[in-house]
Amino acid sequence: MEEKQHKAGFVNIVGNPNVGKSTLMNDLVGERVSIITSKAQTTRHRITGIVNTPDYQIVFSDTPGVLSPKYKLQESMLSYSEGALTDADILLYVTDVVEDPTKNADFLAKVAREKIPVLLVINKIDLVKSQQELEDKVAMWKEMLPNAEIFPTSAKEHFNVSNLMARIVELLPPSPPYFGKDALTDKPARFFVTEIIREKILLNYDKEVPYATEVIVEKFDESDNAIHIMAVIYVERDSQKGILIGKGGSMLKRVGTEARKDIEKFFDKRIYLELFVKVESNWRNRENKLRSFGYIE
Repeated sequence: MEEKQHKAGFVNIVGNPNVGKSTLMNDLVGERVSIITSKAQTTRHRITGIVNTPDYQIVFSDTPGVLSPKYKLQESMLSYSEGALTDADILLYVTDVVEDPTKNADFLAKVAREKIPVLLVINKIDLVKSQQELEDKVAMWKEMLPNAEIFPTSAKEHFNVSNLMARIVELLPPSPPYFGKDALTDKPARFFVTEIIREKILLNYDKEVPYATEVIVEKFDESDNAIHIMAVIYVERDSQKGILIGKGGSMLKRVGTEARKDIEKFFDKRIYLELFVKVESNWRNRENKLRSFGYIE
């Protein structure tokens, strides 16, 4: 009897901000590898989540939302999204039922020219008011991306995600695995610590403060049952530092407590977390800083 050929491929998730790319990625992977908030620009890097079975390996990439860059950090974020068009075996273009389809039309035009399979995910269909409204959305997107297969979904409700996953598996090319069969991601443990802390900052602060922050783990000492972590939160101005720390350190303490609980869940170990805040003027526009923070290779 002929042995079943192993399949493997890269499935890149692209689209505008706030359409639910990270929620969809976590649902497809079955683990929380991307942070999720209701704010735009939550995802800054390409984040990989790997699904393994004996028969296949899917390497998912969550990318930053497509935007018109206002500073060098956003240029780097856009390059991750555009790079995702060049190295995928399958492309998931995620939209939702409320966004303006003409937003970032240049990027959409690039997707329309793709020769690889494109699966168009219309997310958040739990928000549509009628079947007719959904059918109109599907018809509109068929016109805009005629070569794409369309999957109306609700990642939050796990609606139609299983059918999407089944189609991805069908489209995977024959290939040996790209990563070890026990791998969940290609990112180091420290990366997820920084992302969890950044998520808590996004959830606890308004306006510009969350976008002006970067988190760097300076110490990660792991023993059998505990991890001692020391992280620095960088901001661009003294005023932002004051807001981040809060009166008597109250806000920073809240961020630390919330982050520690999630980091403990992630690693299944006791966590000792120390947070410090430093000012690094205008870091989002400084190439040397973006390089040292891992945004530019």
